[in-house]
Amino acid sequence: MENVSVLAITKNGIDIGVKLKEIFPDWKVYSPSKFSSDKNIFWYSEPTSEKIVELFKNNQALICLFSLGAVIRLIAPHLKDKKNDPAVIVIDDKTNFVISVLSGHLGGANELTQTIAEKLNSISVITTAADVNKTIAVDLLGRDLGWTIDDDSTVTKISAHMVNEEKIGVYQDAGKTSWHKKLPNNVKIYKSFNDLKNSESKGNLIISDKIMTDNLLKDSVVYRPPSLVIGIGLHWDTTKEIIKEGIDISLEKFNLSSKSIAKLVSIKKPKNVQGLIDIGNEMGVPVEYVEREELALISTPNPSNLVKDFEGTSSVSEAAAIKVSGGELIVEKQKFPPNLTIAIARILN
Repeated sequence: MENVSVLAITKNGIDIGVKLKEIFPDWKVYSPSKFSSDKNIFWYSEPTSEKIVELFKNNQALICLFSLGAVIRLIAPHLKDKKNDPAVIVIDDKTNFVISVLSGHLGGANELTQTIAEKLNSISVITTAADVNKTIAVDLLGRDLGWTIDDDSTVTKISAHMVNEEKIGVYQDAGKTSWHKKLPNNVKIYKSFNDLKNSESKGNLIISDKIMTDNLLKDSVVYRPPSLVIGIGLHWDTTKEIIKEGIDISLEKFNLSSKSIAKLVSIKKPKNVQGLIDIGNEMGVPVEYVEREELALISTPNPSNLVKDFEGTSSVSEAAAIKVSGGELIVEKQKFPPNLTIAIARILN
């Protein structure tokens, strides 16, 4: 975490804060000015009830070195939801316990609690069911692999099935599979979507870059791995609007999710096409370029002599998608005359 603040309001707390600062040099420690000294601390004069609100709103994590009850009373009016609230951790005045209070999973409080407890030789206190039961944290699955949850409205329900050790089915057709080296006994992987549908699982985890409309989704959490590479053939004046429209049409035609786009790729030109730069920025997707000599070595299903005359290689969109993905072409060249082609490859894992 980049923005972490420590709030200490007792003399013992200040000593703990200084120790944390030694362990985590980038953290900032705050304490009332009545304790002011030459220690590396930010001394504040306003009431702690005001300071804690400021720190709560402006940090990824807030470490409070005073009682849990006081912390809860002070931050309670400012809570929003687990997507927006920072991680909040409480450490007692003798460092006996490090307590994960708020945003344990999404905010990272649980992981940070364990790290701090190890450094201080304290006992970590974590109460979220997935951690206590050592099962899959549904809201965190694949986060370290770049996965996003397609619709989080079912997360709470499926999480309850998971921690209650009810039957959970898993189907995956895209993304890395290293996450399931060891699964809880109530979780089973199915080789096909139909097998999953017939499994009578109480809840399901689906990892896919495909758009699905099955009734099964109401009892599922769908994860979108960054598995699609969009190859783009274009002219110097092709606009971002034209590129976006071509991508959207291609994804919709082949039932693929835009949330699984890993990269936009094209040929390296003497000057990068502004439209491609703009759409990459707008979509928040990195753009990568491939030299024409490398593209010319790629075998594609739809080479073009016209493209070869113009670009020096018989394929741009298909060859670039195949080259960068290192995988297989799943959408052959889609033409959008006069100045755009789109092809899509899936990264193999």
